[in-house]
Amino acid sequence: MRFRITHRRITFALQLVLATEAAFALWEMHWLTAGFTLLIIGITFFPALLERRFRIFVPPQLQLLAILFVFASLFLGEVRDYYTRYWWWDVLLHTSSGFLLGIVGFLLVHILNEIERIDMHLKPGFVAFFAFMFAVGCGALWEIFEFTMDQVFGTNMQKAMLGDPSGLTDTMWDLIVDTIGALVIAGLGYRFLKHGRRESFLERWINSFIERNPQLFGN
Repeated sequence: MRFRITHRRITFALQLVLATEAAFALWEMHWLTAGFTLLIIGITFFPALLERRFRIFVPPQLQLLAILFVFASLFLGEVRDYYTRYWWWDVLLHTSSGFLLGIVGFLLVHILNEIERIDMHLKPGFVAFFAFMFAVGCGALWEIFEFTMDQVFGTNMQKAMLGDPSGLTDTMWDLIVDTIGALVIAGLGYRFLKHGRRESFLERWINSFIERNPQLFGN
């Protein structure tokens, strides 16, 4: 409960920063920046809407990680141009996305494995493999999205530079660090499932999700 309150306060603070940025952008008639910032604000409300509209509880820790990632990647990275100002920002964010998507993939398949009405008995190795491939696949789709935006709208999401006008180097390093992050989470998940280590943060989130969403598990 205490963390949930902290999560709400941090989320509200980030939304306030975004709203202020959008207001200034509108005042200065920077329509693209204003629209992009308003879109980010909408994304930060998605976990709460998911819980209220579909009555699906999402662990607040995972919600906060997702919101912080969106804020750091889309607002600080794209709007505030941190990707260009700090060379390590792109590496940090893509590694983090590998971690985050690996967690989501692991939670997804492990929870399906635990639902009684779904006849799935997957081994720990496959659960870990699915989490890894899910994260890497999402990373690849994001790179396709960046390429499409650059080609269609003339943006520079692939960070094309003088020595690499195609943005290929940036794309490949993004995929490499995505893979590293996903591999770490897949390894931790496999170790937990295979050897029954003491309760990890993944297991706490899984148990919390199952307990708060009994309608999904036939309990």
